[in-house]
Amino acid sequence: MSSPASHLRPVPAAEPAARPAIRIRNLTKTFNDLVAVDNVSLDISQGEFFMIVGPSGCGKTTLLRILAGLEQATSGGIEIDVPAARDRPENSMVFQGESILPWMTVWQNAAYGLRMRNVPVKTIKEVVSHYLDRTGLARFAGYYPHQLSGGMRQRVAIARAFANDPQILLMDEPFSALDAQNKLLLQEELLRIWEEHKKTVVFITHSVDEAVLLGDRVMVMTAQPGRVKQFVPIGLARPRNFIELQGAPEYGDLVHRIWGDLRDEVQRAREIADGLGAPS
Repeated sequence: MSSPASHLRPVPAAEPAARPAIRIRNLTKTFNDLVAVDNVSLDISQGEFFMIVGPSGCGKTTLLRILAGLEQATSGGIEIDVPAARDRPENSMVFQGESILPWMTVWQNAAYGLRMRNVPVKTIKEVVSHYLDRTGLARFAGYYPHQLSGGMRQRVAIARAFANDPQILLMDEPFSALDAQNKLLLQEELLRIWEEHKKTVVFITHSVDEAVLLGDRVMVMTAQPGRVKQFVPIGLARPRNFIELQGAPEYGDLVHRIWGDLRDEVQRAREIADGLGAPS
């Protein structure tokens, strides 16, 4: 294991090639005496697919919730620099687990954000039809969530987020509860939709494989308190296919590199949890 001092080494904010959509500077979040996120600084480009990995309890979700406006930072700041658009939300969030409304049909769920913004009915029909088709849900438009599999419900959440046309899409481990086959299908569907519009995406995952498959760049966070440990650029060509990537030496090298940065933090998080008497 690396020495404690290595966890405190300052890591400069990585400057992306394109104009930043998100600038985070010296962001800290505390809950009473607990420091969840500590002095995080980074830039995220317009249209970048930005991945965040880190051990459980390192503040990943807290950081995403601050970006979504669901939590307030204790100190530091965030600047969102996206083109002004009165008819589009700044961000939409896809949560871990199921977040669609059980009393609404697939169609109604996908249209919800548009209806709340009083988008014309004709436009709603066109947009929702497009994204239900792209996510393979068109024939299930009249179904309710209890009639769908877990993977299909997550597709509804993704269709709703994209249909709402946010400038920034925030995703908190949206596929973590799915079986391997459905997870792979949804990853491919997400990439296809993202390739169409190149929205800025901030995506949390525990899976190093998923981070390399989806991302343009990966931020590795330390165990609690969550700090930036490393930025890893993913220089793999797009479009990407997981089956094809698995055999590529560049893919294996990236997975090995990120896991090398992450492994000590996962072990340290377990030791912290054991010390607190909490399950690891």
